[in-house]
Amino acid sequence: MNWAIDISRDDIAEATLVAEPATPLAPGQIRVHLDSYAMTANNITYAVFGKPAGLFGNDQGYWDFFAERGTPGRLPVWGFATVAESAAEGIAPGDRFYGYYPMAAEAVLTAGTIGPGGFTDVTPRRTTLPPIYNQYQRVEALDGYRAADHDYWPVFRPLFLTGWLIADQFEDEDDYGADQILIASASSKTAIGLGFSLAQRQGPRPQTIGLTSKANVAGLDAQRIYDRVIAYDDILTLNAATPAALVDMAGNGAVTRAVHSHFGDALKASIIVGKSHWDADAGEAALPGPERQGFFAPGRSQKRIADWGGAAFGRKIADAWLGFMDVAPRLTRIDKRSGGDAALGAYKEMLSGAADPKAGIVVEP
Repeated sequence: MNWAIDISRDDIAEATLVAEPATPLAPGQIRVHLDSYAMTANNITYAVFGKPAGLFGNDQGYWDFFAERGTPGRLPVWGFATVAESAAEGIAPGDRFYGYYPMAAEAVLTAGTIGPGGFTDVTPRRTTLPPIYNQYQRVEALDGYRAADHDYWPVFRPLFLTGWLIADQFEDEDDYGADQILIASASSKTAIGLGFSLAQRQGPRPQTIGLTSKANVAGLDAQRIYDRVIAYDDILTLNAATPAALVDMAGNGAVTRAVHSHFGDALKASIIVGKSHWDADAGEAALPGPERQGFFAPGRSQKRIADWGGAAFGRKIADAWLGFMDVAPRLTRIDKRSGGDAALGAYKEMLSGAADPKAGIVVEP
């Protein structure tokens, strides 16, 4: 069955598996079958910001990639797909692409700027959304792709890229004057990408401190991603006079308040990246210390592409990614699920916070 998962735009806990009838292709369109995609906490952030939230302009959100206004949302996921049918010159059945897809068994995309490396989706509702989400790359043209790493691409690649870009921003901003970087939800895959990227920096850098639940401290510390790992309950043991910066991966207001209250003016930056703790207090109330700032990976990517050029940006990411792939298998095991019911279950598991952070969920439709 060609299935899809509909999600309420008003309540992301309302998700339903539905049959998706095939429609004829218009000129320039292709139909792809999803081979595999990842379900991570990042996808929950997409759902939280599915409705307009100012990220793409005040009238757009993540639901606009794959669903028309007035219809249920379709959650964006990262993965691989094979072309099943094509009405686009330059793309043939059997071609394989890595990119951004709906949580479904199949997808119809409108291909433009087709070339040896891939194509751009030019569906009208997507043309004003960040370009990085609309690029589809041929598998054989992926910088840094190795077949042995295939399952880790959808699980880690977009999250590692975000972590790498945050690390780049810290270096670009002279670490905001901080001597230590506190990384909340340190067992998350984006946090691990950030910790790994900071550790690769040449020369002096701030100490990295992973913040996590007490049950995760020993296991996370053993991975040697961070200089230190401490429990959330132990934040008050840190030296409050040491200049610090906070990177919050999940939008946990209690942790944010604890850090801001403890460090006060010694907290030099407070950066929020995700909102996987979607049903928790996000800590919007007034806090001591700096104003919180959001981090938006597509914006940072576009800045660096403008600074360095697209080819140089791609080479830097590929080199960093290959270094990370040398250690990723010991950090995360791949947990494969098959079919629509399993896909719906994986979404609900991630939404509830019950998913094992040491597992990378890969759905094979």
